[in-house]
Amino acid sequence: MRPTLLALQLLVVLPGALAAQGLPGRPVPHVVQLDAAASEYARVLGGPPETVTMRSGQVILAPGAAVGEHSTEGYEEVVIVLAGSGEVRVAGGATLSLVPGSVAYCPPQTTHDVVNTGAVPLRYLYVVARAP
Repeated sequence: MRPTLLALQLLVVLPGALAAQGLPGRPVPHVVQLDAAASEYARVLGGPPETVTMRSGQVILAPGAAVGEHSTEGYEEVVIVLAGSGEVRVAGGATLSLVPGSVAYCPPQTTHDVVNTGAVPLRYLYVVARAP
């Protein structure tokens, strides 16, 4: 793994800081360090009260592994690739290639799977938010 990946941080909110800001029930900015030791999955954002609707996690897929077909339902989703290579396979549609630095978008009501097609672990972040 490249050293720059260990330093990757996300801007998120911390529920305990709400009262300190004088804004009960409203998320506030905060930095969360990604779990560099995660071996399969690590939660990053869990939704309210940390965020308004957004949830996210870090996923590490072994070579040949897949997340499993699932639907975005009423959410939008982005997959942000940090390391490795793979594909987002959209049911009845496109196959989206994943390489480090790429961002794949899946609109609401999209059935898809994420598959590691490379020889090293595929490490990515997913971010989902409720669609209007």
